[in-house]
Amino acid sequence: MFAPERLAKLSPAHRLRKAALLLTECERRILGRTAGDGSEGEGALLRARALAQALATLPETPPGIRSLAESLWSSEAAEGLRALDALRHGLFREGGQDRADWDLLDPEGEGGGAEGRPLPGLRAYFEDIRSPFNIGSMFRSAEALGFEEVLLSPASADPAHPRAFRSAMGTVDLLPWRRAGLEALDEVGPAFALELGGEELGSFVFPERGIVVVGSEELGVSREAMARCGAGRVSIPLRGAKASLNVGVAFGILASAWATKTAQALAARNRERFRE
Repeated sequence: MFAPERLAKLSPAHRLRKAALLLTECERRILGRTAGDGSEGEGALLRARALAQALATLPETPPGIRSLAESLWSSEAAEGLRALDALRHGLFREGGQDRADWDLLDPEGEGGGAEGRPLPGLRAYFEDIRSPFNIGSMFRSAEALGFEEVLLSPASADPAHPRAFRSAMGTVDLLPWRRAGLEALDEVGPAFALELGGEELGSFVFPERGIVVVGSEELGVSREAMARCGAGRVSIPLRGAKASLNVGVAFGILASAWATKTAQALAARNRERFRE
């Protein structure tokens, strides 16, 4: 383990980078993102506080970093993790290292779901989604909300791409998926499209089992795919001047609404069976 007092022997730029990396490892251990049972979290927070104390007492430490380090050093136990995170990101910023979404530590981890079981019959078809990041975020939403399967058009980005895999936060290995042409919509339907000009989300009647088609970032759902969407077209009401959403965000909104209504219908049926 790197001793905090060794920070004084590093150049100012190297010191910031090293401290940021050490704090990242501490945060991973606190969040249980390393091998083991997560019991090292308390010790990792103590090490992070020692690093913060060393940074705060060095005269070359930039004022903004010193202030963040002092906050971690003196924070209450309940706020220690948030103070650590603030210092860690402050160090990356000070070192000129921009953080991408896939660099962030996942707060949920594994086993966050109440049941860990999908809702039967909820599927999504991603048609020509080009961005690996979007593919990954859509996988994450689909898995979290209980989808049974994802189908990808031949031209969609690869879920195994590093950016897709990182933004999916491990769900590529949890959620069944396959490549398929548009003919698959007829096999697992009824199909409906998430697209402009459709019925508003709040009043749309979702099929209890079916597949939603989500079109490309640039062109939306193709005419050929739309022709196979016999269950209709649903739209998210947009009231802003731009009237536009990222495709991953739009899918997340749609998936939440569909999963909620399906879960409510299943619960109502179960109550009826119990009464009988």
